Amino acid sequence: MTMPDLLFDGPKDAPLTIALAHGAGALMDSDFLNAFAEGLGTAGFRVARFEFPYMAKRRETGTRRPPDRAPVLLETWRDAIEELGASSLIIGGKSMGGRIASMVADEAGVRGLVCLGYPFHGPGKPMNPDRLAHLEHLKTPSLFCQGTRDTLGNAEDVGGYTLSKAITLHWLEDGDHGFKPRKASGLTEAEHWQSAIAAVAEFLRAL
Repeated sequence: MTMPDLLFDGPKDAPLTIALAHGAGALMDSDFLNAFAEGLGTAGFRVARFEFPYMAKRRETGTRRPPDRAPVLLETWRDAIEELGASSLIIGGKSMGGRIASMVADEAGVRGLVCLGYPFHGPGKPMNPDRLAHLEHLKTPSLFCQGTRDTLGNAEDVGGYTLSKAITLHWLEDGDHGFKPRKASGLTEAEHWQSAIAAVAEFLRAL
């Protein structure tokens, strides 16, 4: 496979690099990932982003297409890790990007894992064993930032799952899958993004 093109933020000489992959439906330079890359770069970390082949194709052609099959997604992550070097690397990303990262984290020997809205199941569907089984035995230090009313895994759902002790959860009150709260909550999407960025920065410093 060809190495995905990397988009960088933050200082080149940072002690740690965090690689973030996009979710199923949005490009690597979505407002969400731009905010996280900029925030973590400003906090002193090197941030690398890339696109899976189907999304890179969409950027070229403008045509929406479904995500690549799992073997392609996994191989793309492995290629990115090899390019960046596992020893000072944290991997993760938005939704699907973070889920696929979680499936290669232990084998790759990376320093950490960060999942921004982990898709524990499909919308309105029960827990998906394929998305959960490996999380019971995960050894890589991990941070999952999750909205309490995420339709792909809310606070009540996740409270009933058996997760590895390596996983720390950072809950965003009333946040949806993109961490956006309802207006009545008195909270804002921007506040939640900043809260999650601060939690990720703290997690990285602790590594």
